Amino acid sequence: MVFGLGGRAYRNERSANVGLGRNKGRTCPWAKRRVGELMDLTEAARRGRGNRRRRRVGRGRASGKGKTCGRGHKGCGARAGGGPLLLSEGGQMPLFRRMPKTGFNNARFRSQYTPVNIGDLDECFDDGAHVTVKEMIRVGLVRDMKRPVKVLGDGALTKRLLVEADKFSLRAAERIAAAGGEATVIEPGRRA
Repeated sequence: MVFGLGGRAYRNERSANVGLGRNKGRTCPWAKRRVGELMDLTEAARRGRGNRRRRRVGRGRASGKGKTCGRGHKGCGARAGGGPLLLSEGGQMPLFRRMPKTGFNNARFRSQYTPVNIGDLDECFDDGAHVTVKEMIRVGLVRDMKRPVKVLGDGALTKRLLVEADKFSLRAAERIAAAGGEATVIEPGRRA
């Protein structure tokens, strides 16, 4: 592979040793490196705009960037920290104002339930246990006391449980009743 180095080409170890014979191990005349050594990126010459110094503005007319320093006269582009607003379109009606705002989105007002399956209740509680939201938190089925809990009917229920929750699926309520237990819906604000 060929690397650029100060306007010359230097080949890496794999290609440097091919066909060189007697030159193997000798020092390259333009680099402080032996043939076949790995290239150091700090020695590579940067081409194009890479080695140009930054433009020093506001140093008089002769520099070509005096007085207004290339920013023009007045306006938001001339001010420090200035520039057009993020959604500005230069006087044209912005896209977010052109688009119609219709309909209703319930995302802010929806109720998010913490799901708990009856199979999990069967694993975590003994036969005849009184299962409340606090008990579900204690065994690790529920994390947040503020969120309402909904019991779902996935899994097998073999124990008689007295379950209190904010909501039950139809299947879960049927399976709890079939096992001899009781599904009680908690009234809002009356959680124990």
